[in-house]
Amino acid sequence: MPLTIRPVSPDDRPAWEALYQGYAKFYQVEQTAEMRARVWGWLHDAENEVNGFVAEQDGTLIGFTHYRPFYSPLSANVKGFLDDLFVDPAARGSGAAQGLIDAVSAEGRAKGWAVIRWITADDNYRARSLYDRVATRTGWITYDIQL
Repeated sequence: MPLTIRPVSPDDRPAWEALYQGYAKFYQVEQTAEMRARVWGWLHDAENEVNGFVAEQDGTLIGFTHYRPFYSPLSANVKGFLDDLFVDPAARGSGAAQGLIDAVSAEGRAKGWAVIRWITADDNYRARSLYDRVATRTGWITYDIQL
């Protein structure tokens, strides 16, 4: 079954929403229709820096990723941040996650970004087995201030 990685398009909304709900459930994040509508709007707003790719197999969306640039003053360059990556559990092992990461990496190279960075949960072992093969784990610890 051929796998296609492509930019998200307006016709993808119902399938993207179903996948995005699965992603939120995986990370136990409460998500509303309004939140999904806001992110969908970002993905289709030329003024917003958030972009997305989808993985499609046999006409069905099986995964997505969202990404954006971020600026690194210390190194005086632009880097890329892979915000979200999700593949339908039934399609895991299809190569979709690798394909989505490769697409973001290719986009970053085309834009001259210095690196692609992302975070994942410590206990996301299946995904981490891929990430450990395609990227270098950093020694940085992440902190959040809830506002």
